[in-house]
Amino acid sequence: MTTTEPGEVTVRGLMTALVTPFRNGEIDWPSLRMLVQRQIEGGADWLVPLGTTGESPTLSNAEREKVLDAVLEAAGDRRPVMAGTGSNNTAETVERTKHAAKAGAQAALVVMPCYNRPTPEGLYRHFAKVAESVELPIVLYNVPVRTGVDIDNETVARLRRSCPNIVAIKDATGGVDRITDLQHRCDMAVLSGDDVLTWPMMAMGAVGVISVLANLCPSRMKMLVSAAARGDMEQALGFHRRLDDLASGIAEFGPNPLPVKTAMAIAGLIKEEFRLPLCPLDQQARDGISAVLRRHEIMETTPA
Repeated sequence: MTTTEPGEVTVRGLMTALVTPFRNGEIDWPSLRMLVQRQIEGGADWLVPLGTTGESPTLSNAEREKVLDAVLEAAGDRRPVMAGTGSNNTAETVERTKHAAKAGAQAALVVMPCYNRPTPEGLYRHFAKVAESVELPIVLYNVPVRTGVDIDNETVARLRRSCPNIVAIKDATGGVDRITDLQHRCDMAVLSGDDVLTWPMMAMGAVGVISVLANLCPSRMKMLVSAAARGDMEQALGFHRRLDDLASGIAEFGPNPLPVKTAMAIAGLIKEEFRLPLCPLDQQARDGISAVLRRHEIMETTPA
């Protein structure tokens, strides 16, 4: 179920953190539209452009707006779209989130403000300011390894109590130890921000995942999430074990999104291209990813 009424749990299931495909230095619009269609056919419940996986820090504001418009147009009314709108500047984050709402996104994913290192009170005021500027459901995105900022459960609960449209948190802290404590404090929905932790987090009460791996194999991730959502944890565990080997196997060759985009290029889905400061992996890493794909019977073709 998905709605856009503030205060309700609006996001659950498989949400794919879309890559941004490039070709000759520009956004590859035909490939982006193809990837949206592939996600819909693979069973993704939400599309999430303009996040970490989408290399959003390398996109200009104009490109960000065009990417969101393209994903919204390609998805139509078939799937809701959650737009990444965060920055380390509160005023800019407000404007990006307002634009996402005006463009037609059904939710916004707002990352912790990096570099500034705000206090818990600063984080509270930042997110409260964003939330009060729109009626759009807001999903907090906590990924300390990238931002250098970690939001504590008390601040999350305080935001949930005072801002009804802050409905969920993407937890990419690398552990599962916070979920139970947060659920004791408030009714905030929790989303896994790490593919390999999807099963354990959903076993503890998370309602879905914002997935990187789903770019490569959406239907496989959908089977895991669906099994966990219906409470069939034994079947979900079987899917988890296979997908853990795939996700961990490619992730060892570099930080996201280098491995998944390289894997997608090997599988013939996109061109193997990044924007600086990200650059292509070396041949040894590429060969390692190819070996993982072969082990999991993911077809390799000539790159686009």
